[in-house]
Amino acid sequence: MAATPHLRPAPGSIPTEPGVYRFRDASGQVIYVGKAKNLRSRLSSYFRDFAGLHPRTQQMVSTADDVDWTIVGTEVEALQLEYSWIKQYNPRFNVKYRDDKSYPYLAVTLNEEFPRVQVMRGAKRKGVRYFGPYSHAWAIRETVDLLLRVFPVRTCSAGVFRGARNSGRPCLLGYIGKCVAPCVGRASPEEHRDLVEDFCAFLAGDTGRFLKELEGRMREAAGEQEYERAARLRDDIEALRAALEKQAVVLPDSTDCDVIAMADDPLEAAVQIFHVRGGRIRGRRGYVVDRVSDADTGELMQTFLRQIYGALDGDEETEGTGTSVPREVLVSHEPSDREAVAVWLSEHRGSTVDLRVPRRGDKKSLMETVDRNAREALARHKTHRAGDLSTRSRALNEIQEALDLPEAPLRIECFDISNLQGEHVVASMVVFEDGLARKSEYRRFSVRGSGEGGSEQHDVAAMYEVVSRRFRRYLEESSRSGEVARMGGPDDQGAGTGGEEPTPGKFAYPPNLVVVDGALPQARAARRALDELGIEDVAVCGLAKRLEEVWLPDDEDPVILPRNGEGLYLLQRVRDEAHRFAIRYHRQKRAKALTGSSLDELTGLGPARRSALIKEFGSVKRLASASVEEIAAVPGIGPKLAEAVHEHLSGGPTGAGDEGSGATRDRKTDGGGDT
Repeated sequence: MAATPHLRPAPGSIPTEPGVYRFRDASGQVIYVGKAKNLRSRLSSYFRDFAGLHPRTQQMVSTADDVDWTIVGTEVEALQLEYSWIKQYNPRFNVKYRDDKSYPYLAVTLNEEFPRVQVMRGAKRKGVRYFGPYSHAWAIRETVDLLLRVFPVRTCSAGVFRGARNSGRPCLLGYIGKCVAPCVGRASPEEHRDLVEDFCAFLAGDTGRFLKELEGRMREAAGEQEYERAARLRDDIEALRAALEKQAVVLPDSTDCDVIAMADDPLEAAVQIFHVRGGRIRGRRGYVVDRVSDADTGELMQTFLRQIYGALDGDEETEGTGTSVPREVLVSHEPSDREAVAVWLSEHRGSTVDLRVPRRGDKKSLMETVDRNAREALARHKTHRAGDLSTRSRALNEIQEALDLPEAPLRIECFDISNLQGEHVVASMVVFEDGLARKSEYRRFSVRGSGEGGSEQHDVAAMYEVVSRRFRRYLEESSRSGEVARMGGPDDQGAGTGGEEPTPGKFAYPPNLVVVDGALPQARAARRALDELGIEDVAVCGLAKRLEEVWLPDDEDPVILPRNGEGLYLLQRVRDEAHRFAIRYHRQKRAKALTGSSLDELTGLGPARRSALIKEFGSVKRLASASVEEIAAVPGIGPKLAEAVHEHLSGGPTGAGDEGSGATRDRKTDGGGDT
C-alpha cells in the first residue's frame, strides 16, 4: 500500500494561510475533510513520511485520488467551513460519534396547529422542541403526568385526536381534567398554544413564576373560603414540586451550562454530556467512538463539540445531534483550538460562550461526577463488546483469515516482558479462550537477566527463554499424561472403568496462536523456541504497539488489520492484558527488593529516600556501583548522605537487590488477587 504518485501537489503550490482541504477518491467523492492553520505544513505531513502515518491515515491517502483546498481568513472561518463540508459530504474517514444507546426525549410538536407532547427518539425534526435526553421513557411519562395537572396540553396521537373530533367526545384525559380537549372545541388553537408555551417555559427552567402564581391563587381562594379550589391548587403546586425534585439541583439557579467529560484508551473513547439548566440537570447523553486515527484527546474533544452543537436555526434544534448552546460549556479536556471553538460557539449562540476546563468549586465537583460516568460508560461498552458472542466469533474469524490459519484460534496465549534497565526481569502469559480471558490459566515467570546488550536485544532473549520454558513444560506434562494413560491410570484402571483421571498440569493445554508483545524480532524468537522443541502446529505472531502492526515470523512486511475491525480489537485486548499482568508482577518484585535490603540498616535513610534511590538506579546492585556525585544528584539526597550510602554499600550489594544465581521459577497467578 502506498500513496497515489500524482496525488502530492507540486512543491510550493500549497499556500501557507489557514484553510480547509478535501481528499477525493477516483469517483470524485469526498472521503475526508480537514482544516489547518497552515495548509502547506498540514498537507505536506501526509506525503513526507507515508510509512510513519497512522494505518487509518495510510488507508485514506491510498484511497484518495485528488486533493483540493480553500483558503479562509481566520481559524474560526476554517472551523465553520470544515463543519459545513463534513455535514454536506459525510466523508467516511472523518471521526463520527455515535450514541451509546438510543435516548428518549420529551418532544413538543410546535409545528402543528394543536401541539402535542410525546416521547420521541431518533433524528430530530424541524419545528419540534426537545427536552432531555432522559435515561428512560418512563421517567418522561411520570414527569408529564405530574405536569398535566397544571398544564393540561394535548398528548394524544393524531388518530385519537381525529376520532375525538369526529365523534364530538373527548378522550379519557379530557374527562379527568388532564387535557383541555381542543379536539372538541373546549380550547381555541390560540389558548392551547399559550398553554403549551407555558409548559415549555416551565421545562426550560422558568419554574419560580408558575409556583408563585399558583401559591398566590391558592391564598386568594383560601381567603375567599373556596377551600376545594384552594386544595386543588395546593395539589397542583405539589405536583410541580414533585416534577422538579426529579431533577437534581447541582449548581445555583442562574447556571446554564453543559458539562462534557471524555474517557479514552488507545482503542476507543466515551463522552458523557450533562445538560444543566437553571442549576438543575435536565438531561444527559452518552457517545462512543472508535479511535481510528492518531488524533489526541484535544482533537477528539473538538470534533465532539463540532458535532454535538451542529448548525442551529434560531432556538430550534436541527436534525442529527444538534442542541442549543448554553452560556457555559465545561469540558474535561481543552480542545485543540480552544479560542477558535469558543468564537464558533459564540456565533451560534448569538452571545459570548465561556468554554473552559473547571479548576475548582462546585463545577469541578460536577465535572468529576460526569468524568466518572464517562469512565464507567467506556468500561460498560468494552465489556458488552467483549461479551457479545457474535462479535467474538467475528473477531476470531478475522484473525484466522488475516494470519491464514487452518482454523479459528479458540485458545490464544500472549507473552510480554517487563523490566527496568535489565533488572527484575519478569514475563507474563495470559490466556484467552473463545475471545474471553481465562484468568485461572494466567502464568508469570521470573527471568534471570544480566542486563547486557540493548533493550530490544534483551527483550528478544527473554522472550525466547520464556516461550521455551512454557512449551518445554507442555511437552513434559504431555509425556507424563501419556505414560499414565498407557499404564491404565493411578489405580491400574483404564479410562471408563471408574478410575480417577490425573489432574492436568499447569501447562497441559497448547494454544492455537501465540501472540508476543513486539515486532518481527520478538515473533522470530518465539518461533525459534517452538521450532527447537519440534512444535509446528502452533501459530506465532507479534503485535507492535506503535502502529498496531501484526508481524509474522516468516514475513518481512507486517499484516495490517482494519483499525476498526473486531480482530485487531481482540488482539489489542490480549496484548494489553498481558502488559498489565507483567507490569503488576514487575512492581511486586521491585517492592520486594526494597524490603529487607541493606539500605534499611542505614541511619537517616527513610522509606521515601530509599524509594527515590531504587527508582533512580533500579536496584541496590546498581546503586552500589554509582559514585558519590551520582547518588547526591538524586532529589532529597545531599552530599553527606550520599557519602554515607556509598560507604555503606562499598562492600558490594547485598539483600534483595542481588538476584543471586538460583534457577528461575515459573509462577502461577495468586488467584483473584491478580485479576
